[in-house]
Amino acid sequence: MIGLIGKANVGKSTFFNAATELAVQAANYPFTTIDPNIGVAYARTKCVCREFGVQDNPVHSMCVDGNRFIPVKLIDVAGLVPGAHTGKGLGNKFLDDARQADCLIHVVDASGSTDSGGKPIPEGTGDPLFDISFVEEEFDMWLASIMGRDWSKSSREAESQGNKIEQMLAKRLSGLAIGEQHIAGAIHAAGLESKKPTTWTEDDILKFCKAIRARTKPFLIAANKADLPSAEANIRKIRETGRQVVPCASEAEALLRKAAKKGVLHYLPGDGSFEVRPGVQLTDLQKKALDIVRSLIARYGSTGVQEAINLACFNLLRQIVVYPVEDELKLTDKKGNVLPDARLLPTGSTAKDLASTIHADLAKGFLYAVDVRTKQRVGADHVLKNNDVIKVVSATSRG
Repeated sequence: MIGLIGKANVGKSTFFNAATELAVQAANYPFTTIDPNIGVAYARTKCVCREFGVQDNPVHSMCVDGNRFIPVKLIDVAGLVPGAHTGKGLGNKFLDDARQADCLIHVVDASGSTDSGGKPIPEGTGDPLFDISFVEEEFDMWLASIMGRDWSKSSREAESQGNKIEQMLAKRLSGLAIGEQHIAGAIHAAGLESKKPTTWTEDDILKFCKAIRARTKPFLIAANKADLPSAEANIRKIRETGRQVVPCASEAEALLRKAAKKGVLHYLPGDGSFEVRPGVQLTDLQKKALDIVRSLIARYGSTGVQEAINLACFNLLRQIVVYPVEDELKLTDKKGNVLPDARLLPTGSTAKDLASTIHADLAKGFLYAVDVRTKQRVGADHVLKNNDVIKVVSATSRG
């Protein structure tokens, strides 16, 4: 799941609404019945249908003009204010939301037209770099508050019982799905391997929290309001910090998706251009609005919303796309749907991992899989590659 974070009035809700508004009709896709602050965005990738020369009819994802749109959960995390880790603002709600996310898109007002509390100020007078720093610090301080509870007592008990610090911390951070491997890496990155946990200071705990956040909740900056004049210089400053940043104009993306849905434009999320459909008459106001969007896309290549979702999936989470089929010759499921599904899986996933995402019974009775391209049988531990098309053969049917 991807989380959207940021202070108030940066366009976070507009980004959320734009990312979850798809211009093509939705069918029976996963996640359609979900909580109000969780929506469905889509990772975009080139579909394999054209490679195989087939007309696909997906069931759990979409293919439009050779582009596969794969559903991902997007959670709109409660807005942050300085001091959120102490419970100010919606700090506690933020805690509950953020723990569900695997990575985070930090929506920032690149135009500098809001103060740290989200109140409007003259354009260009705000500091997006401060906003980025305070949100990251709030997140780290929140982790440190979880870590620091009864630290002296817990660390002594761990040492006296001969338990590894990784075991104690994994238990403490279990609600965040943080495992011992991540913890060991963070301890090394923070330079704490040679220190006994009982000697860790508050600064040591904070260093560890920064390291664990980078490993388990990686950030991407969506520099929103990139269409405003003051944004360009701020985006340049953000890039100079070495952070991964995507110039973004969520209002422009929302405009394009709504116009495409109404049949005014031909536009797919993530496209570097759009066209007014033949016969459509635009008002002068509509033409002016679209000219502004064209100028933005010419400068940055896109509105940034789809790019941010893609980078979160494929760069931050390092996911690959795999197409499961039941008939390796026709590339169909048992109902005859061609290339019916596309799954996002972590890099390093195996054939058996794929089976488990389809149905637990398939994994339980796993016999072998077939790589459709090579026609070779592969075993449970076979590591999958991006765009693999795979048939799973199991002794157990799906319940």
